[in-house]
Amino acid sequence: MMRRRSFLKSAAAASAAGLVASSGMAQAARKRNVVLFVTDDQGTDHAGCYGADWLRTPGFDRVAENGVRMNNAFCTTPSCSASRSVILTGMHNHANGQYGHEHSVHHFKSFEDVKGLPVLLSEAGYRTMSAGKYHVAPESTYRFDHRVGGKSPEEMATKCRDFMAADDEDPFFLYFCTSEPHRPFRRGDATPVSPDDVEVPDYLPDIPECREELAQYAMSLERADKGLVSILNTLKETGHWDDTLIIAISDNGIAFPGAKTAMYEPGVRLPCAMRNPMGDARNDECNALVTWADITPTILDYAGVAVGRKQFHGRSFLGAVEEENPSGWDEVYLSHTFHEVTMYYPVRVVRERKYKLTWNIAHALAFPFASDLYASPTWQAVLRNGSEHYGKRTVDAYLHRPKFELYDLENDPDELHNLAEDSAHAKTLARMQAKLKAFQERTKDPWLLKWEYE
Repeated sequence: MMRRRSFLKSAAAASAAGLVASSGMAQAARKRNVVLFVTDDQGTDHAGCYGADWLRTPGFDRVAENGVRMNNAFCTTPSCSASRSVILTGMHNHANGQYGHEHSVHHFKSFEDVKGLPVLLSEAGYRTMSAGKYHVAPESTYRFDHRVGGKSPEEMATKCRDFMAADDEDPFFLYFCTSEPHRPFRRGDATPVSPDDVEVPDYLPDIPECREELAQYAMSLERADKGLVSILNTLKETGHWDDTLIIAISDNGIAFPGAKTAMYEPGVRLPCAMRNPMGDARNDECNALVTWADITPTILDYAGVAVGRKQFHGRSFLGAVEEENPSGWDEVYLSHTFHEVTMYYPVRVVRERKYKLTWNIAHALAFPFASDLYASPTWQAVLRNGSEHYGKRTVDAYLHRPKFELYDLENDPDELHNLAEDSAHAKTLARMQAKLKAFQERTKDPWLLKWEYE
């Protein structure tokens, strides 16, 4: 009872102090559960609700049908551990310290004084559970009351049932992360997909090896989605469908060169569906530009947890999704540094609706490969065949990046025609460079000094 009273007291204090958006404070006395579902390497627009009818994602589509589909949602860094640290702190990885992979020799971890989302919710009276992929550190920053695993997403969802169904006065937060569709592509009992039926995106080569891999990926994605279907069914069966916020996202782009680990659109623009049981959005779409730095503030807003805004680099989009085109959501900032420890390639990005500026800080280096991307049959086939192109981009252009890349996304959505050296766009370049510097100053980015040093 004491934890519940503390939660309600913090909610009332937040409302009085104006520390969270008002949209998250309505009916504060009502239990407000949260499910955050994160797949591993689900690509841009890769869900049925985005028109990808060659993919089977009934769970993701169900969230969108009963809530809202986000059309411009971005991870801030297209790498597993680093992206998850942003999701769970509301801070860019250059500030929270999780610069790259947590596991094995990579050994990156967040600063110990950072309080992650599960810790903040626990202090506010929430029961917390992490299911599946964790991939962040230290434990003190990302502490959950319970952690479970399983051989498949469906098995993990079964293990979460008692946690969601518990007759407990405290609300729950379930952080459910699949390993699918990460390589190797685990398929289980997914519906077979023919390579002839896949849709090869323009940034990938339409070759037999790529089609075969995409077919395997599609089956692995269906396997991941089955976990979400099971969770949604449990919410219905236990009476929590109408008191649970559901957010479904991917951590970064599809695991092919040109997407995952790269700051081009296929690496960072990702599927996102959300159902707020207290909101009005149903089978709607929202064009606000949001990032995974906004996830923690959005969840805290819904939960009514009072935390000062200055702690976060993101902000709540709980109210924004009630409109198709909300004002004030027209630019995002992205920050990437490492994937594996051997892959140092810091990049900073500012993206508006029309223009996108990418600063390749280590542009003198060749673009590094994640081990699984380099070994993929698709990339190996390109090397073996001596191909000059990889999708619409030349292999050389993929491997060697200029210092600045400026693209007009309205006229060049594939990011092929760099305008950074075009004198006609000099003012746009200078304006966006100034924005990028200001972002780095606001977020205390250590790589800010690279504008002058080296």
